[in-house]
Amino acid sequence: MMPWNKVDSTDDLLSQIRDVPLARVIRDDVLSAILRGDLQPGERITEPLIAARLGVSRVPVREALRDLESSGLVESRKHAGVFVRQLSAVEIADLYEMRAMLDAFAGRKAAIEPSLALLSVLEQRLVHMDDAAERKDVMLYYQTNLQFHWDIISACDNQQMCDIYRGIVQKLHLVRLKNLSTDVGMLSSIREHHAIVDAIRSGDPQACEDLMATHVKASQQRLVELSAEPTPPENKKKASA
Repeated sequence: MMPWNKVDSTDDLLSQIRDVPLARVIRDDVLSAILRGDLQPGERITEPLIAARLGVSRVPVREALRDLESSGLVESRKHAGVFVRQLSAVEIADLYEMRAMLDAFAGRKAAIEPSLALLSVLEQRLVHMDDAAERKDVMLYYQTNLQFHWDIISACDNQQMCDIYRGIVQKLHLVRLKNLSTDVGMLSSIREHHAIVDAIRSGDPQACEDLMATHVKASQQRLVELSAEPTPPENKKKASA
């Protein structure tokens, strides 16, 4: 289970109802639908459908959606309803900048006193990423990549930082969803992850900090290239004239 996707199934959902406020359970259910891609950026979230599916009134559904709106994952439009957020280019750049700083800090901290337990987990992640790349399984690679970074972040043992990082990754996930069918940049990404583990293993905080920051910036650039609209043939001719 991913730390930013806490409810993976209906059974998980029902098991929480007795212990968690209803609005929170509904919030996590809708969040899971967003992160799975069942609800796409720009898509309207219909309160009556959610209420009917879960067998609840619309009151806790509204409360759940307000909570998601405060976290920046959905937006309420006057006289139109609630929609999954579509991030602007500026918002995406800001989020990547924040993620680069947090990853860099976590990388430095991990390399100051290398943990054998963390290294063991990261090495297992590398094996899974290598396997995913060989099989061109982009979704598996992407999920393992997220787990790799979360391992380093959570090793800092800083709950506030974990909460902030989770929010950043959830928002960026909205942007990544439409690009998970391509393996562009996967091999470069793998080399970067191996270098990060080497820096932690050798106890080199500065190198690990730099590698983490550079890796996140490279990930941002790869996303920009994947998201770029292809240039129409006639425009290409004009540009080369």
